[in-house]
Amino acid sequence: MTELGPVTWPPAPIKTERLVLRESEARDRAAFIELLASPEVHTYLGGPRPRDELECEMPAVPERWPGSFVVDLDGAMIGQILLRRATGHSRPAATGTADLGYLFLPRAWGFGYAAEACAAALDWFDGVLPGEPVVLTTQTANVGSMRLAAKLGFTEVERFRAWDAEQWLGQRPPVTPSA
Repeated sequence: MTELGPVTWPPAPIKTERLVLRESEARDRAAFIELLASPEVHTYLGGPRPRDELECEMPAVPERWPGSFVVDLDGAMIGQILLRRATGHSRPAATGTADLGYLFLPRAWGFGYAAEACAAALDWFDGVLPGEPVVLTTQTANVGSMRLAAKLGFTEVERFRAWDAEQWLGQRPPVTPSA
């Protein structure tokens, strides 16, 4: 994955009704470790990473690169939104296209935070890179992620097999700037 392109980073924090999307800070390190070590979060992502390994490897300020947003609720990280170029994607329809990813701590599931945060990140993306499509890949077994993809306007491009599971590749059509 590579950078998004000619995007000024970091942007000003993006505020929604309940959330703030912002660049990571040192105070987020423990939440990143929790997120990456969570068996629940990584059920459809190949499994969690060992906590002791993450404790040793995680930098003081984790995931600080263009397209990586911390999702903040009341001053605490509850998840991460990722927008990055899918340069090494195995599916031709996705190669070079912006790819949306998201991870949320289990305690934040079921409240609509993922939909709210992803919609805000996509609105930001449409403002800085208008006219570009966005793709999303998830396992078909991940019912919640499939529902979220539909809610965000992604439609199926193809299904394929990878990592011993059926995968779903969806695309959100480019939003053209209004005159």
